[in-house]
Amino acid sequence: MRTRLLYTASLLSLCLAAIAHAALRGPVSAGTQDEESALDDAQAEALKLLESAFQEQGIQLDVDARVCGVPANVCIREDLLEYLVVGPVGAAHEALLSTDVTPSLLNTALVALGVKPGVNAQWVEVDPPPTPEEVTAGAPTHEVIPPTGDGLYIYVAWREGEERFLYRIEDLVGNLDTRRSLRRHPFVYLGSRMVRPKPDEEEVFAADWEGNLVALSFFQAGNTVLTASVPECVSQTIFLPNTWLLPESRSEVMLVFSRERLVELPRSLDDALPAHAPSAGSDD
Repeated sequence: MRTRLLYTASLLSLCLAAIAHAALRGPVSAGTQDEESALDDAQAEALKLLESAFQEQGIQLDVDARVCGVPANVCIREDLLEYLVVGPVGAAHEALLSTDVTPSLLNTALVALGVKPGVNAQWVEVDPPPTPEEVTAGAPTHEVIPPTGDGLYIYVAWREGEERFLYRIEDLVGNLDTRRSLRRHPFVYLGSRMVRPKPDEEEVFAADWEGNLVALSFFQAGNTVLTASVPECVSQTIFLPNTWLLPESRSEVMLVFSRERLVELPRSLDDALPAHAPSAGSDD
């Protein structure tokens, strides 16, 4: 797996270098047109290699459409949620979806879509601090500033018979306080970070080590690849799966990360869309 990650990272570097060169170059003279045409061909080939390498690992990357899709499964349907997406070693008991895709590899795919790291939630001490009596009465000791910065829109898709389902992931999460679904918003890209599990061990990608990819609630460590960013996500006790829209537990779905809002599933992802039998009561 390490070899595959290094290979994919090398392809990504080649791809981004070609794109950057194309973006920065100015008008070209007739004498350099052949050279520039060759560069364009090399860039297109790099993109094809990049998309092929990701596809071998279960990631459907479409750089032109600025989307990528990964296989996932419905995790829990009844309990409180703190995460939206986790891996096999993550907090599956409090997550909406799980995926076997390696977090660092997904992170590389998101970078290929051009996303830039944002800023995680911050806990700032209240100044002046509340008195012990005020704290006892419920006064906060910190102000929580939500995450900010560049991000992506996340969708969940699958097929039942002839019907295609495509939901914003927020629509699949209920807020007990507002009695509505989670507010729609872009999820801030954090890109996780490198950590050393033990002082004498090598650094590892934190999301690979912990297995948590997309946070619903705010966490100070910032170890996930993406995080929700609306203020209410400071709470860890108000979010539940929207069972009215979700397929059964362990059902396979496609998790779609997009730089733009989608009105339909891009054609490049259609062949990989999981298919289920029509649900009870369906017209199919």
